[in-house]
Amino acid sequence: MIINADGMILGRLASFVARTAQLGENIDIVNCEKAIVTGSRKQVLVNYQQKRERGSPFHGPNFPKEANLIVRRTIRGMLPFRQEKGLLAFKRVKCHIGTPEGLVGKETVKVNEADKSRLQTKKYITLGELSRLLGA
Repeated sequence: MIINADGMILGRLASFVARTAQLGENIDIVNCEKAIVTGSRKQVLVNYQQKRERGSPFHGPNFPKEANLIVRRTIRGMLPFRQEKGLLAFKRVKCHIGTPEGLVGKETVKVNEADKSRLQTKKYITLGELSRLLGA
């Protein structure tokens, strides 16, 4: 299954992917940098900076800066990744910035519950912009 994350809400997309991966489906997510996080730009940036600065550099927890790794980490948080079934489901998920050459022209699946058109507010930030502000 190939999912285009362009204009998708990150949390809703991640919950759909986590459920589907637990059912045994292999999932590729393309255009991760175009996924959105709802909330005011300032508050979202503060929240993600706190996640980055938490812990120590040698012992973690280590939170990623790049958009595709942020998506992957969000999906991991919705899986029981310390159990074998969660680890196997997490290995079935691949996240990409842009569209890789092997996936160009293939049919993508639209996740209706994660679509941006369902937003009630205009306050959001894309993951590409967020990762740039975090220093990626």
